[in-house]
Amino acid sequence: MNLAPSADLRVSLVQADTVWRDAEANRQQYGQLVRPLAGATDLVVLPETFTSGFGNEAIALAEGMDGASVAWVRDLSKDIDAVVTGSVVIAENGRVWNRLLWAAPDGGLSWYDKRHLFRMADEHLRYGAGEARVLTSCRGWRVLPLVCYDLRFPVWSRNRATNDGCEYDLALYVANWPSPRRYAWQTLLRARAIENLAYVVGVNRVGIDGSGHAYSGDSAVLDPLGQTLVELGAQPQVVTVTLSAEALRLHRERFPAFRDADGFVLE
Repeated sequence: MNLAPSADLRVSLVQADTVWRDAEANRQQYGQLVRPLAGATDLVVLPETFTSGFGNEAIALAEGMDGASVAWVRDLSKDIDAVVTGSVVIAENGRVWNRLLWAAPDGGLSWYDKRHLFRMADEHLRYGAGEARVLTSCRGWRVLPLVCYDLRFPVWSRNRATNDGCEYDLALYVANWPSPRRYAWQTLLRARAIENLAYVVGVNRVGIDGSGHAYSGDSAVLDPLGQTLVELGAQPQVVTVTLSAEALRLHRERFPAFRDADGFVLE
């Protein structure tokens, strides 16, 4: 049974103060932060709606899949020879989506549309809700990419048992998670790692957005035991962490709780 990937994975967390409703300024800012990582990382994680900031006002900046931001993500991935992921506001099929893009250096592009829309900000009234989880991969690691509010829904994040061990090795959450709820962010990231016997990466933004909401960052990497490998502060910061394939394999061998998990169907 394959309980873990065969090699370690380098993951870079890019935490910054997203410029309010200025896609070009954000592409420049995040590009400057990411390009020095060329050759030193396998996966770069940007925050939720990193070209606009989060909110219904961001709809005004919605682009098509043939727009500048999608092309920028794909080009950046090729330039640094690493996967680049983060969410942007996309207009498609008459709807607007909070879409996580997954750009691979070989030119491949996949995406996940945010499933759980933040009704406290009326996101559910203005955006389309994704209908399917998307499992992808990076350097042999099976990855479940999710967006912000999804973190509060453990069934959607559940790591199911398979004939090959577990469904995924790493869950990642890109977010615009405000400071007043930072304790929930920190606690739920840890819970998702423990219950799913997987690494968890959460990348948040910092600063104050155009609606006056403050963000304290707290981007983090948790190991499968829920222990913190790194946690960022409230300032712009880029950190690269190496995830150990061997540590993951040993934990799943010693504590194979996934074998006793309840079966379920996602609807």
